[in-house]
Amino acid sequence: MHATIETLKNDVFERNAGEPEFHQAVAEVLDSLAPVLERHPEYLDQDVIRRLCEPERQIIFRVPWTDSEGNVNINRGFRVEFNSALGPYKGGLRFHPTVNLGIVKFLGFEQTFKNSLTGLPIGGGKGGSDFDPHGRSDRDIMAFCQSFMTELYRHIGEHTDVPAGDIGVGTREIGYMFGQYKRITNRFEAGVLTGKGLTWGGSLVRPEATGYGTIFFAREMLATRGETFENKRVSVSGSGNVAIYAIEKAQELGALVVTASDSSGAVYDPDGIDLELLKQIKLTERGRIGEYAERRSSRVEYFSNRNDVWQVPVDVALPCATQNELDLRSAQALINNGLQVVAEGANMPLTADAASLMRETESVLFGPAKAVNAGGVATSALEMQQNASRDKWQFDYTETRLEEIMVNVHETCRATAQEYGAPGDYVLGANVAGFTKVVEAMIAQGLV
Repeated sequence: MHATIETLKNDVFERNAGEPEFHQAVAEVLDSLAPVLERHPEYLDQDVIRRLCEPERQIIFRVPWTDSEGNVNINRGFRVEFNSALGPYKGGLRFHPTVNLGIVKFLGFEQTFKNSLTGLPIGGGKGGSDFDPHGRSDRDIMAFCQSFMTELYRHIGEHTDVPAGDIGVGTREIGYMFGQYKRITNRFEAGVLTGKGLTWGGSLVRPEATGYGTIFFAREMLATRGETFENKRVSVSGSGNVAIYAIEKAQELGALVVTASDSSGAVYDPDGIDLELLKQIKLTERGRIGEYAERRSSRVEYFSNRNDVWQVPVDVALPCATQNELDLRSAQALINNGLQVVAEGANMPLTADAASLMRETESVLFGPAKAVNAGGVATSALEMQQNASRDKWQFDYTETRLEEIMVNVHETCRATAQEYGAPGDYVLGANVAGFTKVVEAMIAQGLV
């Protein structure tokens, strides 16, 4: 069976050359599948695994737009509609200069299993552009978003493909894209995008959902060892919505969160992150993390290398910034300093060798992104439910639904790992549970 999996992996890698992030994501899933294929050899009959690794549709398009100074700019747009076996494609849009087809495919592949784990009827997709919104005026961002949607609109719909936000795409960008979609189609189709503003179809808890969900999952991990967040030292990377709301919920549960970061550097605050100051700088002023150190106190340390957050001794590590930010050296430092739990708030933030080390270390529980950060897309699906019923739920009710979903995701991963003889291996549990549900649906729907 190992030889079969290696052959499948090599075929996928050869077919998708030059896409290391996609290779990394595929390898992590396929390496978990030996016990599944031994129990279900029929999964090989229709070559369903190769089909699962091939997106149903890959769309690349030109995005021309004029900036405030009259300069013509050309960016590249992407939408990878990876798998619709369980429902319409669902996944965010990322605006960042590093975006390319391989990264979008890796994110769409991960999204397919993440969405499966939520138990909600949504397939997997992802998209974005190499456009960099940082430092751009609102007028420039609107011009880009309108041009981007002028092409994208023909590929999406509330029953077809429902994008949301990701890195570089928040309520402002969703608003500009939704307005252009409405203008072109002449329809107020609220369910076509999620992450909308609260006054025009958005859901309460959506900005908080990924961060809150990360903490709910990590809380359940700690509970398997009779532990809680009370008085735990926690390191968080990032300072966007995921990081900020992970900090908020962890603090509510009694944790001392001591770090935050952005692309320019990181801060270590031994007294605990001042959340209101961090929100003011990052969410309101759109400033840099160094300003936190300048305005907080002399006890705060600023690191020009953002990855130095992982050198701080903590009980719980929550990487919430971007892919492959936590390498083998950082993983070893965390373990040496007494780490108990690492939970991936971002998408694939641990390098492959760092993740392997965490899985091999018995004293550490490792929660993979496709399970840990599923709260964001779960609440997006709840937003779609509200849009479909022309309803609006209260904050507490929506948060309760999110918490229930994340507790169920944790239990699914834990129970599946136990069933396949690997108790405590959340990576295997998440991969096998997500994979099995998608593959069963694909087989049932025939060779499509």
